[in-house]
Amino acid sequence: MACVNADGTITPTAKALLQSLESPLGPEAISAKIGAPLFRVRSSLRELQAAGFVAESEGLFRTTDAGRAKI
Repeated sequence: MACVNADGTITPTAKALLQSLESPLGPEAISAKIGAPLFRVRSSLRELQAAGFVAESEGLFRTTDAGRAKI
């Protein structure tokens, strides 16, 4: 499931994920917070990180300035 559409917009799932990162969280905590399966959260995080919308440090993810601009 793609998080970033061809036109650069993000899906509702991606928006929920980005909004869940008010503070850095790990994939399991994000999954619990937004009610999405862990496998989907992990694949979404990889895609959003590749797009520059999230950053990871020591297993915790946070929304970047570019990600905040999308929400």
